[in-house]
Amino acid sequence: MAKVGIFVGSVFGGAEDVAFEVAAKLRESGHQSEVYTEPTLEDFVAYQQDMVLVVSSTTGQGEIPENLLPLYTALNDQFPLMPALRYGVIALGDSSYGEDRYCGGGRQFDELLSQIQAKPVAPRLDVDACINFDALEVVLPWLGGLLQKVA
Repeated sequence: MAKVGIFVGSVFGGAEDVAFEVAAKLRESGHQSEVYTEPTLEDFVAYQQDMVLVVSSTTGQGEIPENLLPLYTALNDQFPLMPALRYGVIALGDSSYGEDRYCGGGRQFDELLSQIQAKPVAPRLDVDACINFDALEVVLPWLGGLLQKVA
């Protein structure tokens, strides 16, 4: 079974709620999972032979939340190549803020992970708060597909 680190960027707690629910579903499926709400580069690098999920809301002008930004900055600055790392990104956003800002936190993380040569297990999931008041309505089916690929 997979070892999965879940790295969360949250402003008001919505992304955190999603992350903890995803972690519970992973454990129910026999996988190991841990949620990081104040993640460090060391936490992240520990999964370089395993799998990470990034669950990020978007703040301001399409930016990464403050609690996830130090990890993003450290990855971007140190740029450790991680070709064995598998990943998935759940991006939470609101399309009413405009296309260039929509799910910006998750989009930026997805791009960076690709640049450090990590391999996506599934395409990034963009969750639009204008359409899905309850993000889990789309996250759980996406997670089901991801679990089939990981098994």
